[in-house]
Amino acid sequence: MAFTLNEIVPWGRSYEEYRDMFALSEENLSERILGCADGPASFNDGLTKRGGAVVSVDPIYRFSREEIRERIDQVFDTVLDETRKNAHEFLWTSIPSVESLGDTRREAMNAFLEDYTRGLEEGRYLDTSLPELPFNTGEFGLALCSHYLFLYSPHLSFDFHLQSIRELCRVAREVRVFPLLELGAVPSRHLEPVRENLEQEGFNISIETVPYEFQRGGNRMIRILGK
Repeated sequence: MAFTLNEIVPWGRSYEEYRDMFALSEENLSERILGCADGPASFNDGLTKRGGAVVSVDPIYRFSREEIRERIDQVFDTVLDETRKNAHEFLWTSIPSVESLGDTRREAMNAFLEDYTRGLEEGRYLDTSLPELPFNTGEFGLALCSHYLFLYSPHLSFDFHLQSIRELCRVAREVRVFPLLELGAVPSRHLEPVRENLEQEGFNISIETVPYEFQRGGNRMIRILGK
């Protein structure tokens, strides 16, 4: 069955959130970066404007700007309503309310939409996805995966996680994945088995606290360095 825009909920984070979610230093930001499952995040736009080099991949990029905008509008209030119903799962500090969350997400996604057509033309947004990527080995210095692996553990198998992270490690010298919780703000069922398998294969793994927490308890990333 063909992938359709109705199957996904586009929800984008900002450049500043990416910087904090992945504890990115200025040295990190000077690397050639791959953003995996970026959706309508504005990290690509923000880093490009700051002179950085970044490629974002997501199957959503097969659709037009207006199609993505329409889908965002369709799901926006529903996502906020679900967040409101489950407010206890979130830490309301840097983002103090559901209304503020809506403003933050809308600002990030509008920045993405403004950049999207130009980014497609420049090859910064590519329609592709894990677990296989169309890049050369070691093409990137750093690969980031936000709110996809581990978060969707009920939907994505252990084998998918392991194959996907191996692939990210193939195309980048370093991989960072955030968060390590799955939906419902509980630890991912796949985290420890994935970690154990990768360590047995010779990868260097660390779990690190980052200066970002919105999902309650979701302030850690996994950092993977190649063999």
